[in-house]
Amino acid sequence: MKYIITGGAGFIGSALLWGLNERGVSDVLVVDDIDSDDKEINIAGLQYEQLAGIKEFREKLVAGEYNDSGVEAVLHMGACSSTTENDWDYLVDNNVEYSKDIIRWCFDRDGRCVYASSAATYGDGKLGFKDDHDLFDRLKPLNLYGKSKLAVDIWARDGGYLDKVVGLRYFNVFGSNEQHKGSMRSVIAKKFEQVRDKGVIELFKSYNDGFGDGEQERDFVYIKDAVAATLFFMDNPVLGGVFNVGSGVARTWNDVARSMFAALDKEVKINYIDMPAEVKNQYQYHTQADISKLRQAGYKGKFMSLEDAVADYVRNYLVLGKRLEA
Repeated sequence: MKYIITGGAGFIGSALLWGLNERGVSDVLVVDDIDSDDKEINIAGLQYEQLAGIKEFREKLVAGEYNDSGVEAVLHMGACSSTTENDWDYLVDNNVEYSKDIIRWCFDRDGRCVYASSAATYGDGKLGFKDDHDLFDRLKPLNLYGKSKLAVDIWARDGGYLDKVVGLRYFNVFGSNEQHKGSMRSVIAKKFEQVRDKGVIELFKSYNDGFGDGEQERDFVYIKDAVAATLFFMDNPVLGGVFNVGSGVARTWNDVARSMFAALDKEVKINYIDMPAEVKNQYQYHTQADISKLRQAGYKGKFMSLEDAVADYVRNYLVLGKRLEA
């Protein structure tokens, strides 16, 4: 067993398994709880060596049962990713302490560790989106999910772990294998059937005078690009630190809508609806990754344009009902 992917049946985790399979690699331990049909489907067409539940894996890891397993790298994507989760004790255990256990284990054995942080750590973006370590303490996430991710980044920095460990602040990742995420799916996944069957899409109104309806901006990252960037850091163990993974370009929700209609050869029709109260107070109106540090680290991969990425996702996965397959 050469690799471990936590959250391996989830969105980015199963896509990373696909990325390893594309390289001809299958000696992977997938760690996840298969608690939905969609997560089972995510890995059904992929190749791996073993599957372990989260509780079982954590107990064995702490007990030292993987110490002599020959693991070279852990890709730690396992976490609660719900931005509306309000149980802080749960997030501390599942997102913070779980990450600490894995980071310590890899660090102590000189194994590679790449873990998922999040652009949610940047809060409302007023302090910008630079991934410099000395800015961590000034950030104020808008939700407990972002707070849990920032807690790990700060702990890893202060403990010296970022000398050898990499945390990746993913921006708005979308693409195949996200169906199990429910309300946390991308707008593209959630609104696909509406656009296909009714020829219309609903987007949130803006409550910020600086942005028109549907003109709120995000740095959208296609899942295949997120995989390529993540595997780059797995392949280069001399690199350490927290890095943004985004395209470096902000696009609007209206751009997303237009791309979806174009992919389905339909006329654009957008209706703007009220934003739910629980979302309104923690809504980000602009995100755009500063990827200068990513480029300085040597990553030369090109990020697919929003239009091309949406077209690939819609036509080759959503329309066909397919997932990433080996």
